[in-house]
Amino acid sequence: MNKLKLLFLIPILYSPFSHAQRIDKEIINFQLLKEPIFATDLANRNYTITVKSPYNITKEDVLKQSKEDHQKLVDNYQGSVEAAKQEHAEKLKDYDAEVKRLQEKYKLESAEYSKLSAVEKIAATTGPPVLRIPPRPVLNIPSTPVYKQPDLKDALIVDNKILASQMSITGFSKGGNYLDIVIEMERTNFQDNQGKTFANQPTRIIGKQNGAIKLDKTYFSDFTEVANVPTNEINLNAQEKIFLQRTMDRTKNVINENFGYQTINSTVTLASVKNKGEYDDLEKAYIYVTTNLKKLQAKSDYAPNKVAMENMQKGIDTWKNALTKVNYQDKKALYNAKIGEYLYFNLIRLNIALRNYQEAEKYLNELQEHLVDIKLSYDANLELKKLEETIYNTNS
Repeated sequence: MNKLKLLFLIPILYSPFSHAQRIDKEIINFQLLKEPIFATDLANRNYTITVKSPYNITKEDVLKQSKEDHQKLVDNYQGSVEAAKQEHAEKLKDYDAEVKRLQEKYKLESAEYSKLSAVEKIAATTGPPVLRIPPRPVLNIPSTPVYKQPDLKDALIVDNKILASQMSITGFSKGGNYLDIVIEMERTNFQDNQGKTFANQPTRIIGKQNGAIKLDKTYFSDFTEVANVPTNEINLNAQEKIFLQRTMDRTKNVINENFGYQTINSTVTLASVKNKGEYDDLEKAYIYVTTNLKKLQAKSDYAPNKVAMENMQKGIDTWKNALTKVNYQDKKALYNAKIGEYLYFNLIRLNIALRNYQEAEKYLNELQEHLVDIKLSYDANLELKKLEETIYNTNS
C-alpha cells in the first residue's frame, strides 16, 4: 500500500441496513497516484520507444498481395474443376450402388408383403413398402475466379513507427532517452483447437534507465481464445488487426505498471458498526482507516504519507484481529457471522480500491471458506461476484 498516494477523498452517500447489529455503508470516491515498480527522478522523466516487428505493411502491399492471391486462384482453377469432376464421378458410383441396393430391398419387401392376407395387411402398422430414391448428385463446377478489390477497412496497414506512436508512459515526456524502451514483437500466431480459434503474440519488452537494464521479459506467449469457430471460418486479417491492437494495449499497460506514474480513479464502499459501546474498537478502526485516507497526498517521498499509512494500518490490523473472534455458528455471539461478513467485505473492498489485489484475494478465499455459515443476502451475493471478477481478471 505504500506505493499509493491519495489526491482527494469525498464521501457521497450513506446507506444503512441492519440485522442484529446496526451497520452503515459509505461510498467514497477518490484518486490514487500509483508509483511504478522502477522509480525515476522527476527531472529525468523522458522516454523513447522503439518497436521491432514483422509489420511493415502499406496499402500497396495489401493490393499486391490481393492480386497475387487472385492469380493463385486463376492458376489453380483448372485443377479445381478437374477435382470437382472427379469427386462427382465418385459420388455417382456410390449413388448407383445405393440405388441398386434400395431397389433390391424394395423388391424383397414387396414380395413378402404380397404374401400377407388381407387381414394381416390391415393389421400391419408400416403399410406397403415404398421405394424412395435419393436425388442424383449434381456436378458443382467452381466459379471462375473474379478479381475484387480488397476491403481496406479490414486490411492490416501498419508499420513499426505507427505502432510506436501508440505507446505513451504516464508522467513522462516524449523525447529524450533517459528511459529507453524497446518492444520486440512477433506476428500473431493463430491455432485451431477443438473447433475454436486461439491466438498468441509473444512480445519482449526491454526497459533501460540511463543505460541500465531494469526490465527484460517476454509476455503474452499463452494462447487465448479469439473465436468459437475454426480459422477457416473467420476473417484472419480482421482478427489479426483486432488482436494486434489488444497486444499493443496490454504492452502499454505493462510499461506503465513498471515505469509510469498513474493517477487512478477509484471507489470504495466501507462499512462501520454503530452499536454504541459493543463495537467501539471496530468503530475506532473505521475512523483510523477513513481519517488517514483523507490525509494522504499525491506526492512522492512525502513524509506525512508514511505516517498516515502507518496509522491506517492500525485500523486494518484491528479488523484483522476481530476476525479471529468471530463465532460463525452462534447468531447471538457479539462477534457473529454478520460481523464476519462486514469485516471481510471491508478488507476486500479496501484492498481492491488500493490495487492490492493479492491481499484482496487472500481475504476473498477466507470469506469463501465461511460461506456455509454466513448467509449472504441477494445484494451481497451480487457484490461478491463482482469483487471476484475484479480480482481474478486482474490477477490472471
